[in-house]
Amino acid sequence: MTAASKPPKPAKKKDLMSRIPAGFVRAVLRGHSSLGLAFAALIYLICLSGSLAVFAHEFQRWESAAGPHLATASPDAVQTAFAGAIAAGGPGVEHVYITLPSADFPRLLLHVDADTDREFLADASGKIVPGQEFAWTEFITRLHINLHLPVTWGIFLVGLIGVALLSSLISGILAHPRIFRDAFHLRLGGSKRLQEADLHNRLGVWALPFHIIISLTGAFLGLTTIIVGVLGMAMFNGDANKVYALFFPPPPVDDPRPAPVLDLRPMFAKLPRDGGRITYIFTEHPTERGGAALFNVKQPDRMAGTDSYAFRRDASLYNVQKAADNNLGEDLLGGMGQLHFGWFGGGIVKVVYFALGLALTYLAASGVNIWLARRRDKGRPAPRWERAWAATVWGQPAGMAAAAVAGLATISAAIAIGAWLAVNLLFLAAAIRLAAPSLSRIGRLATGALTLLAVAVHLSLRGGLAAADPMAWIVNLVLVAGGALLLIPRLGTRKSPSEAATAAA
Repeated sequence: MTAASKPPKPAKKKDLMSRIPAGFVRAVLRGHSSLGLAFAALIYLICLSGSLAVFAHEFQRWESAAGPHLATASPDAVQTAFAGAIAAGGPGVEHVYITLPSADFPRLLLHVDADTDREFLADASGKIVPGQEFAWTEFITRLHINLHLPVTWGIFLVGLIGVALLSSLISGILAHPRIFRDAFHLRLGGSKRLQEADLHNRLGVWALPFHIIISLTGAFLGLTTIIVGVLGMAMFNGDANKVYALFFPPPPVDDPRPAPVLDLRPMFAKLPRDGGRITYIFTEHPTERGGAALFNVKQPDRMAGTDSYAFRRDASLYNVQKAADNNLGEDLLGGMGQLHFGWFGGGIVKVVYFALGLALTYLAASGVNIWLARRRDKGRPAPRWERAWAATVWGQPAGMAAAAVAGLATISAAIAIGAWLAVNLLFLAAAIRLAAPSLSRIGRLATGALTLLAVAVHLSLRGGLAAADPMAWIVNLVLVAGGALLLIPRLGTRKSPSEAATAAA
């Protein structure tokens, strides 16, 4: 066979992403950059606070280090604590939420919804004890859930940020056709911008399933009100209550006549002994004749495995919902919150969620850094934006650490919010005069120092030295390590030309 008659070699197969037209890639990249820049600060804030909120139960245990450490609580103890919390909660008691001890949170906690909301801890006998304030935990969880805005609007805004984050992830993949092929390609030792761009892209690919799950579940949880409203219009002529009735038991018959405190003990006795663990009791109008209680019983080995039993005042059962009878959609809805926060697999899962959450936080921060560095390299620096972004990136963790100090010292979530706002405003004011590298250095040192100060305040005011709960020691040790690491100067680092130019600007 002659060379001319040899069959041509088959063309090398190109991956699907490489066939995307260059014009489309440029357009998507512009959209990706615009979307990221428009929502960068809020995405960064929500991702950072969400990474910390994974440990909400651990922070509650840390704040209540002097509180009683319980493995279980008897029905008699729960009833005693229930009556004591209502008596101490003041007038206008509408609901009482009772959290029973668990491995994650070994406390008997009662939240009284009255004219003034109060929270109480109880010991093994049901006696109300001091040490029940969770100002820092409330601050960090509410910051993530609704940004300390009015609840409806705040949750809706966070849901929209979830949509923006999901859109940014998808557009980032489409804007980089080689992103999967270069998944393990890192350009080290050269341009800092290229290094940061590679790390930004690699973290986006390596943890992509996590990023999509977090953004998708966050968007769904935040936009639940809109989703329910649309379903109500589509299925029930605008009656959203009928949509909620598909997932929650109907409310009891309203009877506002005064009555003794609801007795939970006969309800305990009627719960099945099937291996489930009672995790939560929701009581409604506990001092009225129309009072009722809903018991949540967690079934083992099921993420959404919660049975619910609703009782009237006379302990008659009027509604039962079994997790075993759930369809796929109900299981997905029931496990949405646990999947979003990582509250389904113990400490190891929480640590993994925390690490991946920080990676997502880094994506939000580095995306803006890359855009700013690209402008510098093209001779169009934006020093004001660089200073403002440095103030935002480091003002948030410093503000959160200041909120921890204020919350521990004053037992007030409102003062914790004030401390967080004050620190962030201070950083933004400093950005008028200080260069971005200086703001970053000050922010790192301030965050480390305030973190160590929070540990000192905790040890002196929250019984940390005599804590019965080992989690208090674990949290303090982790905070000390993190604070010390932030205070260690980065020795032997050399500024890149772009950093030197920024410092001079």
